Amino acid sequence: MSTFRVGVIGAGSIAQLHLTAYAENPDVELVAVADMNLERARAVADQFGAARAYADPHELLAADDIDGVSICTWNNSHASWAIAAVEAGKHVLVEKPIARTLGEALQIQEAAAAGDRVVQVGFVRRHSPNCQVLKSFIDAGELGEIYYARASCLRRAGNPGGWFADKGISGGGPLLDIGIHVLDLCWYLMGSPKVVSVSGNTYDRLGNRANITTMPRYRVADYDPAKNTVEDLANAVIRFDNGASILLDCSYSLHAVKDSIEVAVYGEKGGAELEPALHIATEMHDSVVNIEPQIGSRTFELAAGFRNEIANFVDASLGRAESVAPAWHGVEIVRLLEAIYESAETGKEVMLG
Repeated sequence: MSTFRVGVIGAGSIAQLHLTAYAENPDVELVAVADMNLERARAVADQFGAARAYADPHELLAADDIDGVSICTWNNSHASWAIAAVEAGKHVLVEKPIARTLGEALQIQEAAAAGDRVVQVGFVRRHSPNCQVLKSFIDAGELGEIYYARASCLRRAGNPGGWFADKGISGGGPLLDIGIHVLDLCWYLMGSPKVVSVSGNTYDRLGNRANITTMPRYRVADYDPAKNTVEDLANAVIRFDNGASILLDCSYSLHAVKDSIEVAVYGEKGGAELEPALHIATEMHDSVVNIEPQIGSRTFELAAGFRNEIANFVDASLGRAESVAPAWHGVEIVRLLEAIYESAETGKEVMLG
């Protein structure tokens, strides 16, 4: 099989990024889009040239002419649709987080293990050119053993509201939405070590800061300034069985002087900052040297990330490559996040090793 026939469940903004990348892939045929809003599903299907639209994703999964699906729905349905897709014989790319809870994530992993389908997690930043370049340096041993990392994504007034702010749907706030990206990048670049302990804190002191009118923010369609049940800040120290550690913090609402993002890893022979831009620090001829690989703009990075992610999913499903973000990686990241919430609730370090 050289053509990969695709259906997409969900027709929101993230789904359209998947659809754009599918439409650009010469090995893909877009077959169908499903969304609980049938009118939106039809409009998006027409926009990207998909032949059919459904209001019920079960109908999409029952179609024999679909080989794989992207699941781009709210977090509370990731597990149910991923499991249903695997049981229907489809390859699956499920957006991050793979599930709201570790229990749900393990159910997906069990379903994947019982079949022969690819189940990939939407850790799109792993596929960005800056990450791929840094990973090549690390794999070549240029940084030596990575023993420390910093993962930070701080917003001053960046709560999207709607389902993002409803813990029952999203599973959590900035930790599961934006913190997961920077945490995953560090863990991935460190070689995916086994976690042994987590000490974390969460705070809900500022809420969604809906009173702030001078700073534009992304707001979902069902935004309601009166509703917010998620944390506004989380931080953690994470330790691994090889002695390495990660320092993490992330926020939707924080009295900081600016929004910021940082992903940095440090090894015995060199270190690197991946975000906000790729810089590598090392030693040469008894001198400290900074290396700055030349990579395109942030717009290029975003488009290339989704394009590379979809290409990897297609190639893995067609048996031409290994998935860069297999299901068990999604499970381990959810294990980490759940431990942070548990530590914050109990006020104690959580031992996992």
